[in-house]
Amino acid sequence: MSDINEMNLGPRWYVAHTYSGYENRVKANLDKIVENRGLGHLIFESVIPTETVTEVNGDEEKTTESKIFPCYVLIKMIMTDESWHVVRNISGVTGFVGPGSKPVPLTDEEVAAINLETHTERSTVEVGDTVDIVDGPFVGFSGTVQSFTPDGASVTVVISTAGRDMPVMMETKHIRKK
Repeated sequence: MSDINEMNLGPRWYVAHTYSGYENRVKANLDKIVENRGLGHLIFESVIPTETVTEVNGDEEKTTESKIFPCYVLIKMIMTDESWHVVRNISGVTGFVGPGSKPVPLTDEEVAAINLETHTERSTVEVGDTVDIVDGPFVGFSGTVQSFTPDGASVTVVISTAGRDMPVMMETKHIRKK
Protein backbone atom coordinates (compact mmCIF):
# COMPACT_ATOMS: atom_id res chain seq x y z
CA MET A 1 0.00 0.00 0.00
CA SER A 2 1.32 3.47 -0.85
CA ASP A 3 1.96 6.44 1.41
CA ILE A 4 -0.94 8.30 -0.20
CA ASN A 5 -3.53 5.69 0.82
CA GLU A 6 -2.07 5.52 4.33
CA MET A 7 -2.47 9.27 4.84
CA ASN A 8 -6.10 9.30 3.68
CA LEU A 9 -7.91 11.84 5.86
CA GLY A 10 -11.33 11.76 4.22
CA PRO A 11 -12.53 14.59 1.98
CA ARG A 12 -10.13 17.54 2.27
CA TRP A 13 -9.14 20.51 0.12
CA TYR A 14 -5.89 20.10 -1.82
CA VAL A 15 -4.11 22.57 -4.09
CA ALA A 16 -2.98 21.56 -7.59
CA HIS A 17 -0.34 23.73 -9.28
CA THR A 18 -0.92 24.43 -12.98
CA TYR A 19 0.88 26.10 -15.83
CA SER A 20 0.11 29.81 -16.11
CA GLY A 21 -3.24 30.35 -17.82
CA TYR A 22 -4.24 26.67 -17.61
CA GLU A 23 -6.45 26.96 -14.51
CA ASN A 24 -9.81 26.95 -16.35
CA ARG A 25 -8.71 24.19 -18.70
CA VAL A 26 -7.54 22.00 -15.79
CA LYS A 27 -10.79 22.56 -13.89
CA ALA A 28 -12.92 21.77 -16.96
CA ASN A 29 -10.90 18.63 -17.75
CA LEU A 30 -11.04 17.45 -14.14
CA ASP A 31 -14.80 17.97 -13.94
CA LYS A 32 -15.26 16.06 -17.22
CA ILE A 33 -13.03 13.16 -16.08
CA VAL A 34 -14.87 12.90 -12.75
CA GLU A 35 -18.20 12.74 -14.58
CA ASN A 36 -17.06 10.32 -17.29
CA ARG A 37 -15.25 7.90 -14.97
CA GLY A 38 -17.78 8.07 -12.14
CA LEU A 39 -15.27 9.42 -9.61
CA GLY A 40 -17.73 11.65 -7.75
CA HIS A 41 -17.16 9.54 -4.63
CA LEU A 42 -13.46 10.57 -4.60
CA ILE A 43 -13.31 14.03 -6.19
CA PHE A 44 -16.14 16.26 -5.01
CA GLU A 45 -15.43 19.78 -6.22
CA SER A 46 -12.85 21.93 -7.98
CA VAL A 47 -12.62 25.69 -7.54
CA ILE A 48 -10.60 28.56 -8.97
CA PRO A 49 -11.03 31.36 -6.40
CA THR A 50 -11.73 34.66 -8.15
CA GLU A 51 -12.64 38.19 -7.17
CA THR A 52 -14.55 40.84 -9.10
CA VAL A 53 -12.63 44.07 -9.49
CA THR A 54 -14.30 47.30 -10.64
CA GLU A 55 -12.02 49.96 -12.10
CA VAL A 56 -13.33 53.50 -12.52
CA ASN A 57 -11.64 55.66 -15.14
CA GLY A 58 -13.46 58.98 -15.45
CA ASP A 59 -16.99 58.14 -16.62
CA GLU A 60 -16.07 54.59 -17.57
CA GLU A 61 -16.55 51.70 -15.18
CA LYS A 62 -14.88 48.41 -16.06
CA THR A 63 -15.57 45.21 -14.15
CA THR A 64 -13.14 42.32 -14.46
CA GLU A 65 -12.79 39.01 -12.73
CA SER A 66 -9.30 38.12 -11.58
CA LYS A 67 -7.89 34.96 -10.07
CA ILE A 68 -6.96 35.26 -6.40
CA PHE A 69 -4.37 32.46 -6.71
CA PRO A 70 -3.08 32.36 -10.30
CA CYS A 71 -1.68 28.96 -11.36
CA TYR A 72 -3.64 27.04 -8.70
CA VAL A 73 -6.83 24.97 -8.67
CA LEU A 74 -8.34 23.97 -5.33
CA ILE A 75 -9.81 20.48 -5.25
CA LYS A 76 -11.96 18.86 -2.56
CA MET A 77 -11.17 15.17 -2.72
CA ILE A 78 -10.37 12.01 -0.84
CA MET A 79 -6.67 11.45 -1.46
CA THR A 80 -6.12 7.94 -2.80
CA ASP A 81 -3.72 6.55 -5.38
CA GLU A 82 -6.52 6.69 -7.95
CA SER A 83 -7.60 10.29 -7.25
CA TRP A 84 -3.96 11.46 -7.03
CA HIS A 85 -3.20 9.80 -10.37
CA VAL A 86 -6.27 11.34 -12.07
CA VAL A 87 -5.46 14.90 -10.99
CA ARG A 88 -1.71 14.60 -11.45
CA ASN A 89 -2.05 13.38 -15.04
CA ILE A 90 -4.36 16.13 -16.31
CA SER A 91 -2.63 18.16 -18.99
CA GLY A 92 -1.45 21.43 -17.46
CA VAL A 93 -1.06 20.17 -13.87
CA THR A 94 2.52 20.30 -12.59
CA GLY A 95 1.77 18.69 -9.23
CA PHE A 96 0.21 19.16 -5.83
CA VAL A 97 1.31 21.68 -3.23
CA GLY A 98 3.37 19.83 -0.63
CA PRO A 99 6.86 18.46 -0.14
CA GLY A 100 7.97 16.17 -2.95
CA SER A 101 5.08 14.11 -4.24
CA LYS A 102 3.15 14.18 -0.93
CA PRO A 103 0.10 16.45 -1.23
CA VAL A 104 -0.68 18.44 1.91
CA PRO A 105 -4.36 19.32 2.55
CA LEU A 106 -5.38 22.84 3.49
CA THR A 107 -6.06 23.36 7.19
CA ASP A 108 -9.56 24.27 8.40
CA GLU A 109 -8.28 27.79 9.09
CA GLU A 110 -7.00 28.15 5.52
CA VAL A 111 -10.30 26.87 4.11
CA ALA A 112 -12.18 29.40 6.27
CA ALA A 113 -9.84 32.25 5.25
CA ILE A 114 -10.32 31.49 1.56
CA ASN A 115 -14.08 31.13 2.21
CA LEU A 116 -14.31 27.86 0.27
CA GLU A 117 -17.04 26.42 2.46
CA THR A 118 -19.78 28.08 4.38
CA HIS A 119 -21.15 26.03 7.19
CA THR A 120 -24.74 26.59 8.16
CA GLU A 121 -26.02 24.83 11.20
CA ARG A 122 -29.17 22.87 10.65
CA SER A 123 -31.74 23.94 13.17
CA THR A 124 -34.54 21.88 14.66
CA VAL A 125 -36.52 25.10 15.01
CA GLU A 126 -39.52 25.53 12.72
CA VAL A 127 -41.86 28.41 11.86
CA GLY A 128 -44.26 28.97 14.76
CA ASP A 129 -41.89 27.64 17.47
CA THR A 130 -41.22 29.69 20.59
CA VAL A 131 -37.53 30.44 21.01
CA ASP A 132 -35.15 32.15 23.43
CA ILE A 133 -32.64 34.63 22.05
CA VAL A 134 -29.23 33.65 23.42
CA ASP A 135 -26.94 36.17 21.69
CA GLY A 136 -27.00 39.60 20.09
CA PRO A 137 -28.78 42.81 21.10
CA PHE A 138 -32.01 41.02 22.07
CA VAL A 139 -30.41 38.42 24.37
CA GLY A 140 -32.83 37.36 27.09
CA PHE A 141 -35.95 37.98 25.02
CA SER A 142 -38.32 35.26 23.81
CA GLY A 143 -40.30 35.22 20.63
CA THR A 144 -42.00 33.24 17.90
CA VAL A 145 -40.26 32.20 14.68
CA GLN A 146 -41.96 33.90 11.75
CA SER A 147 -39.72 32.91 8.81
CA PHE A 148 -36.28 31.75 7.65
CA THR A 149 -34.12 33.04 4.81
CA PRO A 150 -33.82 30.58 1.90
CA ASP A 151 -30.30 29.55 2.97
CA GLY A 152 -31.45 29.00 6.58
CA ALA A 153 -28.70 31.25 8.00
CA SER A 154 -31.08 33.95 9.28
CA VAL A 155 -34.45 33.90 10.94
CA THR A 156 -37.17 36.46 11.65
CA VAL A 157 -38.44 36.26 15.24
CA VAL A 158 -41.46 38.21 16.47
CA ILE A 159 -40.66 39.64 19.91
CA SER A 160 -43.29 41.19 22.20
CA THR A 161 -41.92 44.30 23.88
CA ALA A 162 -43.85 47.14 25.49
CA GLY A 163 -47.12 45.52 24.41
CA ARG A 164 -46.16 45.54 20.72
CA ASP A 165 -45.05 42.77 18.41
CA MET A 166 -41.74 43.56 16.72
CA PRO A 167 -40.22 41.35 13.97
CA VAL A 168 -36.44 41.06 14.32
CA MET A 169 -34.07 39.39 11.87
CA MET A 170 -31.04 37.60 13.33
CA GLU A 171 -28.69 34.72 12.66
CA THR A 172 -30.14 31.27 13.31
CA LYS A 173 -27.29 30.48 15.70
CA HIS A 174 -28.55 33.20 18.08
CA ILE A 175 -31.77 31.36 18.99
CA ARG A 176 -32.61 28.21 20.98
CA LYS A 177 -35.87 26.32 21.00
CA LYS A 178 -37.73 26.53 24.32
